[in-house]
Amino acid sequence: MPRPAAALVSMAACHRGTWEKDVDSFLTLAQGTVPWFAGWGTLALINAGLAQGKNRSGLWWFLLSLVFGPVATLVLVLLPKVRSRLF
Repeated sequence: MPRPAAALVSMAACHRGTWEKDVDSFLTLAQGTVPWFAGWGTLALINAGLAQGKNRSGLWWFLLSLVFGPVATLVLVLLPKVRSRLF
């Protein structure tokens, strides 16, 4: 026996409401956390370049920056440049 048209419309509305809630929760998550990840990752890349400019391991400082963030930047800025030769 086919379903009445009103039942199909109410099922579609119910399904659409669930979908809209999922989209709203995704947008809330994206707006709340993505900028932090993007900023933290960008800072880690900047620190890797800064470390290489001071003759230090870029990979090591990239990984440290992922964990410690701005604190690693402060330490890296305060550290002196490593000399490649003594004289």
